[in-house]
Amino acid sequence: MREVYRTMELTVDDLAPEPVEQFARWFKDTAANPAIHEPNAMIVSTATPDGRPSSRTVLLKHYDEAGFVFFTNYGSRKGRELAANPYVSLLFPWHPLARQVIVTGRAERVGRDETVAYFRTRPHGSQLGAWASRQSTVIESRAELLARYEELHTRYPEGEQVPVPPEWGGFRVVPDAVEFWQGHENRLHDRLRYVAEAGPGGEAGAGAGSGAEGVSWRVERLSP
Repeated sequence: MREVYRTMELTVDDLAPEPVEQFARWFKDTAANPAIHEPNAMIVSTATPDGRPSSRTVLLKHYDEAGFVFFTNYGSRKGRELAANPYVSLLFPWHPLARQVIVTGRAERVGRDETVAYFRTRPHGSQLGAWASRQSTVIESRAELLARYEELHTRYPEGEQVPVPPEWGGFRVVPDAVEFWQGHENRLHDRLRYVAEAGPGGEAGAGAGSGAEGVSWRVERLSP
């Protein structure tokens, strides 16, 4: 099985000065394409301190110069792994456009106020689901999960405010590199990567601080 990609060349001159601005351009194209279901779906890859990786699909909920934000249960596998090893990779697989974006960096918890503000925008059922699911733990059956949900639905009926679970919240991925991949025929793909320049003390500014604002970036082309 092999797909021949026929797309426009991606050059350094085509890129925005900052990776988040370039991401916004591509995300706009992606969101406008009806062939792409859930354009904000991304593969989040984490690893244990001894290097055992794990991956799952998560929805991006916000992005800006400070980083890329998603929400989860802090007690989930990814939450536990990020607590022990904050390095993370995000992959946006926009196959109908023959494009990928790969973000690497460090994850940090968002403030509680930001978590509460986002939680209030979730549908009532999703709010209850955050309480019902002890994410990544072993359960006996789906019936157990549904029973827990129904008990919560009785306690917090539609229209009543659901409190934010204490173990639930957001992560912001502060990037130290963002790669834009454009597929081409003959497997001669374009791979252009923004890399955070070293700041004072020799550490990359994006990975060392609590946000990527003010970071300078260089762009390098990778062999496909």
